[in-house]
Amino acid sequence: MRKGLHPLVMIGLVAAVTLAGRALPTWTLSLATIAASNALIALGIVVLARTGNVSFGQGLFFAAGGYGVALIANAWGLTDAVTQVIVGAACGGLLGLVIGPLIARYSGIFFGMLTLALSMVFYGALVKSTALGGSDGFNVGRPSLFGMSFTDPREADFMLYAVSVIVTGFAGIAATILFRSEFGLASLAVRENNLRVEYLGLSANRIISINFLIAAIFAGASGAFALMAQRHIDPQFAYWTTSGEFVFVAVLAGNQSVAAVFVASMALELVRSFSNLYLPNTWQLVLGVFLLGVILLLPRGIGSLWISDRHKRRISATVPLTAKRGTAP
Repeated sequence: MRKGLHPLVMIGLVAAVTLAGRALPTWTLSLATIAASNALIALGIVVLARTGNVSFGQGLFFAAGGYGVALIANAWGLTDAVTQVIVGAACGGLLGLVIGPLIARYSGIFFGMLTLALSMVFYGALVKSTALGGSDGFNVGRPSLFGMSFTDPREADFMLYAVSVIVTGFAGIAATILFRSEFGLASLAVRENNLRVEYLGLSANRIISINFLIAAIFAGASGAFALMAQRHIDPQFAYWTTSGEFVFVAVLAGNQSVAAVFVASMALELVRSFSNLYLPNTWQLVLGVFLLGVILLLPRGIGSLWISDRHKRRISATVPLTAKRGTAP
């Protein structure tokens, strides 16, 4: 089993990053909130990818979480940020609970294209629905926290930043524990050879369904964060380009490290923001060159930067010990 940071150390890191928000410039708080939101849904894609399947339609659950929160907020006046995240996760999870067992029997490109098709069907339904604002969508109010309203824009941005970092951080800790567990190792076994997993008495479809459900919950919570940050929702949440951005983050991060998902999401948002600011006519070109560079130089993702070094150190520490044992009488 691969050893890593202790969960208590990870909790300390989450607390440190949260408190660091007090020292950050105001414009970076919104950027970091969006990056944390994207990291959360990309983390779900990485969880699912460990079974050998990639979802190209996570925008479906992203939009389900966002629309679910927006409708409840406008109908019942629910503005608490934590409650909205729970509602978003529940909406995405319920949808994943229905779709997961149906789609788990497929694999490879069929799995990915089916998720994309479902997402685009949902997008088409949202565009045609006048009750949900059609293609224009609708607005929601500013979120509160435990009954406290924030009129100062910086305090409101910091509140949302803190909630997003804490929720995403704890999701990352949970994913790390999951990866180290027997279930996490069984997920890798499904990716390598699902037939042998069945011979061991485990259900490969059930393992894929559970990972799919986890990814849907993360996507629903991410949709709630995006809604609170923009205070507006429209069918673009379910569009294929939105799903593609999440897959880009997962590809940049790789599937070796949870921390890499957060680093990749933040790096992508920084490159996108600065290229859009200084090169407004060619920012897509800059973003594409950045993506190509990372993929060519780090084909196993950003996480390979420190995972491979740790693996090499472990091998170098093991080889002398093995040699010593081999020469012992």
